[in-house]
Order: sequence, then structure tokens, then C-alpha cells
Amino acid sequence: MRTRIAVVATVMLLVIYLIVPLRYGVLLVQVGTPVAVLIGVALFILPLVGAWALIAEILFGSRAAGLARRLEAEGGMPTEEVPISASGRVDRAAADALFPSYKAAVDADPENWRVWFRLALAYDASGDRRRARWATRTAIRLSRA
Repeated sequence: MRTRIAVVATVMLLVIYLIVPLRYGVLLVQVGTPVAVLIGVALFILPLVGAWALIAEILFGSRAAGLARRLEAEGGMPTEEVPISASGRVDRAAADALFPSYKAAVDADPENWRVWFRLALAYDASGDRRRARWATRTAIRLSRA
């Protein structure tokens, strides 16, 4: 619930932040000089890009959470205990030690979204966010097929 409230608050702040360039864009276009019009038009593009990124991230998070719920309902979430430091972070060495088994599962069944999602969780635990997102995107794509 706290996560949803944080997401809603962030979205509301970003929407407000994206409205400001639109307002200034309109004002600049109304000035009428070529440079002002050009800058005004550029300010219309910024909110479009921001809105696209916002929607893409919300959809990604929603789909990933849906896969996590499905996998948990099936009893397929990883069950290995990974030590956590006093600061609340996962012990990366322990997470890295578990990683080869998840990679082998993907190599054995590359069309199974469940093994890809577990690999994404392993990447995330190891601190490799870029690969975790890539594996999650693959899991989402496979689950929709």
C-alpha cells in the first residue's frame, strides 16, 4: 500500500512538473518571434517524452508485479535464504553464488517466463539492475505469448 501511495504521489508531482513546460511553451509561441516559437514548440515535446516515459515505467512495474503475484501464487518464487546485512542490503557474494543455477534454468528452458523472472530476481539481488530489467522484460514478453 505504501508503494502505491508513493507511486501516485510521484506521478502527481511529475504531471505538475510536465504541465509547466506546456504553459511556458504557449507563452513563447504567443510571442511570435521565430526563436521564441521554436523554443515554445520544443517545450511541447518535453512533456510528451516525459508522459511516454512515465506510462512505460508504470506499465513495466505493473506487469512485473503481476508476474510476481502469479509466480508467488504458484509457489514458484525462489526459496533460498540470502543473508542480509545490518543496513538491509542483500549479501552480494551469497546472491552471486546462487546466480548460476538460475542462469542454467533459463538455458534449459528459454521460453518459460517463470525461469526468466527468477533470473531477474537473481540479477536484482546481485545488484545488476540493468540485466534484471532486461530479464523482467523478457519474462513479461514470454508471459503474454
